[in-house]
Amino acid sequence: MATISVHELSALCRSGRKPEIVDVRSESEFAVGHIPGAKCIPLQQVDFRRTDLGDGDLVLVCEAGTRACMARDRIFAGNGRVMVLEGGVRAWRKAGLPLVGSLGTKNWSLERQVRLGAGLLILLGVSLTLLVDRAWILLPTFVGAGLTFAGATDICMLGRLLARMPWNQVRRGDVQPACHR
Repeated sequence: MATISVHELSALCRSGRKPEIVDVRSESEFAVGHIPGAKCIPLQQVDFRRTDLGDGDLVLVCEAGTRACMARDRIFAGNGRVMVLEGGVRAWRKAGLPLVGSLGTKNWSLERQVRLGAGLLILLGVSLTLLVDRAWILLPTFVGAGLTFAGATDICMLGRLLARMPWNQVRRGDVQPACHR
């Protein structure tokens, strides 16, 4: 299993022998914080965008390493020039290494905000059903139907709503990193 530690990758980047770094997280996760110089190619696009990748060494990155391993095993199996960053961006952040982001590293990814919001709405609906009135069962039912619709169509209304919230807006003067397409 070809992996590279955060310290090895950091040293390579400083030495001038920097490999191509491909972040396979979603664009919103990438925007929150990514390794300087990384290219964003979400996992579901990697197979179709192989031509966007150079011929040199390649380091695949995600939040903790799981999606990067999936990309390596499914798409780059047997390719000795492809490595996975051990522990992903989480390990990079924990090591105190720099991240680039348009929203700052204190913000959560949109996917995480959706999971939290949906979970809270379901808990609230179930609690109100048990404590107040059975009609509140419609709230978790509605959230469950919304999540099912989002999974089937890749259209998430809660995600769209949260994306418009002030804490998810790029402030004037912030640099929006390009997510290479």
